[in-house]
Amino acid sequence: MTLSDDSLKQAIASFQTGRLSDAERHFKEVLRHEPKHVAALNLLSVLLTHLGRCAEAEPYIKLALKLNSNSDATFYNYGLILKALNRPNEALERFSQALSINATVAETWNNRGTILNEIERYDDAIANFDKAISLQPNFSGAFCNKGKSLGKLKRYDEAFAAYDKALALKPDLAEAWLGRGNVFNELKRYDEAFAAYDKALALKPDLTYAEGARLHSKMQLCDWSNFDAESAHLISSVRSGTQAPPFSLLAICSSLEDQLQNATLYTAKECHLFEKLIWQGERYDHDKIRVAYLSADFCEHPVSFLMTGVFERHDRSRFDVTGISLGPDDNSEIRQRLKATFERFIDAKTFSDEQIANLVRSSEVDILVDLMGFTAGARTGVFARRPAPVQVNYLGYPATMGAEYIDYIIGDRIVIPEDKQEFYEEKIVYLPNSFHPTDQDRRISDKEFLRTDAGLPHEGFVFCCFNANYKITPDVFDIWMRILKKVEDGVLWLVVENPTAKSNLRSEAVTRGVNAERLIFAPRMSLPEHQSRLRLADLFLDTLPYNAGTTASDMLWAGLPVLTRIGDTFVGRMAASVLNAIGLPELITTTLEAYEQMAIDLAMHSEKLAVIKRKLAENRLNTPLFDTKLFTKHIEAAYSIMWERYQRGAPPESFSVDPLEQQLKYQ
Repeated sequence: MTLSDDSLKQAIASFQTGRLSDAERHFKEVLRHEPKHVAALNLLSVLLTHLGRCAEAEPYIKLALKLNSNSDATFYNYGLILKALNRPNEALERFSQALSINATVAETWNNRGTILNEIERYDDAIANFDKAISLQPNFSGAFCNKGKSLGKLKRYDEAFAAYDKALALKPDLAEAWLGRGNVFNELKRYDEAFAAYDKALALKPDLTYAEGARLHSKMQLCDWSNFDAESAHLISSVRSGTQAPPFSLLAICSSLEDQLQNATLYTAKECHLFEKLIWQGERYDHDKIRVAYLSADFCEHPVSFLMTGVFERHDRSRFDVTGISLGPDDNSEIRQRLKATFERFIDAKTFSDEQIANLVRSSEVDILVDLMGFTAGARTGVFARRPAPVQVNYLGYPATMGAEYIDYIIGDRIVIPEDKQEFYEEKIVYLPNSFHPTDQDRRISDKEFLRTDAGLPHEGFVFCCFNANYKITPDVFDIWMRILKKVEDGVLWLVVENPTAKSNLRSEAVTRGVNAERLIFAPRMSLPEHQSRLRLADLFLDTLPYNAGTTASDMLWAGLPVLTRIGDTFVGRMAASVLNAIGLPELITTTLEAYEQMAIDLAMHSEKLAVIKRKLAENRLNTPLFDTKLFTKHIEAAYSIMWERYQRGAPPESFSVDPLEQQLKYQ
């Protein structure tokens, strides 16, 4: 036996028994004596990949492949390395080459399928998982991965069937429980989502995204058991490098630094910058600035209600505007209105990220605006391919995306103070007044509601909060219940659709010494009728750390004052931005104590509330918030500055848009 053979035996034995540093040393000893030892090159690359040192592994596997291009195992191992290095197209090629040599290995088909999932070729991925299953009928991982593909295609019943099969084969497969939870979450079946996430986390406490998804589903249910401890643990996990679903971090007391770190980790894993960029630095020479808006929410959705008036008012002599729709056509009135606002409206819901990116490039779009960020249905992979010279995060995701390929985030000096710029990967665009768009043409129904229609008492003060359930935290609820104790004839009017959330909120009220009947729950209805119904309320109580944004402007448009407490993060400062733009800074408090006291004071002194309501009525159409034309001019000025910098070859930089002279009428 040669020295190399002896070292190789020792290396393999060490690897098999978990003595990885010894294994690495022995493999390298083999290669010192025989630099072209194919088995040692292959196994050392596998070891380094196992240790997460994939960049180090690649030269070894590349040499092994050069020495022996007839080994399906070498192609397969190279595919795993490229997959870990976030180079999916190259990984796909290597797995395909492995299968061209040996098409009978189920693991290769399965891993090829995971790459197809990653590049959103879901139907092709399913075919690969089915092939793996045909070769290995008890392959639980392939069933689990197939469930993910089916979920992405919204074939939810089939997704459940695939996850159920995976769990029948391997009941402790945490990834399958997580996948089931994700499907339940998509269907807004939060009780079942929580149960699935809870099982996944119990089985595998370090499973990526499980902890954040579990906590967020609990918050949807207003289940606050161990809330403080679980929130603190999630934040601690993020600080130690564990990824959480980005949205789950916004509604707990995370810092801007936490949100940036998590977004950066998430982007690096899920939607990293592609090596081959679609836009290669060309300068376009157009008569008009070409702006494209990308969204899955061009339907009955808050983003559409806010932005349609802006789209309609774009200056067609200066801007060529395209809408790229990624979501369903709900055939709603707002959908039809939206389609008429754009020069081009492209229904791209069946397009892959690559197809959309190529479409953007071939259309020579100057500025591509992401109206989604990390919200449901997001297609961040389009932006990761860099199809446009200027790429913007706006409105849909009120936080940094942590992505090097997003050039700007649009905000204002309230939601993003100048001394907080370091916590945003994007450069900041400061709009005057508020970042928040509105549609001054939106209609309020003429239907008149009586208190009895809404289940409200004939008399007494009506506090309300129509924010999403997950924004209600125990700290805020504590304050609300103390307010109700002071305002003895008061009720709290909420919108809660989930029966568990409703039951939990009533139980929490009783625990705090408040009759559960003083919580009134409003059913969903159309926005015009909802805004008419709001006339029955006296004061809107905001949530923290996640404020009202769209909801705040809805309340103010209906003539209902909004009381907020300003926070530290973008989402905790949105209502303050909106209130400032309508000239009601007196409704912005800076402490929880002041928030509580003002709510009580306004409820117990009707004359003070009447003054605020009169001021709101006067300001509604005479301040910048609901001046859609003025807002559109400001955002167009922002686009012009972005475009001019790009035309000069200057890198993105933070900048402010100067207020237009029309604002003088508001001073």
